[in-house]
Amino acid sequence: MKRLFYAVVKNFCLVFFKLYNRLSVRWIAPMPKEDPVIVVANHCSNLDPVLVGSVFPRRLRYLAKAELFSSWIMRVLIRTLGAIPVNKQDQQSAGMALKAFLELLENGENVLLFPEGARSLDGKLQSLQGGAALIALKSGAPVVPAYIKGSFESMPPGAKFIRATSITVLFGETIYPKEISEGESPKESRKKFLDKISEALSDLEKSV
Repeated sequence: MKRLFYAVVKNFCLVFFKLYNRLSVRWIAPMPKEDPVIVVANHCSNLDPVLVGSVFPRRLRYLAKAELFSSWIMRVLIRTLGAIPVNKQDQQSAGMALKAFLELLENGENVLLFPEGARSLDGKLQSLQGGAALIALKSGAPVVPAYIKGSFESMPPGAKFIRATSITVLFGETIYPKEISEGESPKESRKKFLDKISEALSDLEKSV
């Protein structure tokens, strides 16, 4: 029943965005066959997790700020699409989220991360935090970069309604943690892998 409900909600969102926002999805390279994977994306709108979750072929788990669960409609929608509530201001909650993501990946579930840490206030890609690189290196899961264009114009921070603007989701080439040389310190490895993620998202931003 859960799978059926997930399929219904996912397809409803997909049809809505395609009709209302003329949503288009592009892949620069084939999706990796491995399971699980980590999808990393830019973040400038509350629409982003729903957008990526509705177009990605596999179910994704992701963090969502606790306030979004106050509305029962949003609660049902984002929980069905894989959301995990978290208080972004609570450091203990953030640590638990890191542990939760590693457990999800260990159990074979795919996850969605927004490495900027918060929504962009101008719609442009911001500097990245190190959590995504840490999770990828600890889990060994391949990383699929994604860039979302148009969600900021459709529903920027503070907006209450979705505007009918065009949206594109562009997926890039997979980045593998095993590409990082062995023998480096954990700090060096995290920085190098974070640089790879940052470069991939920057390239997608220029290409979309």
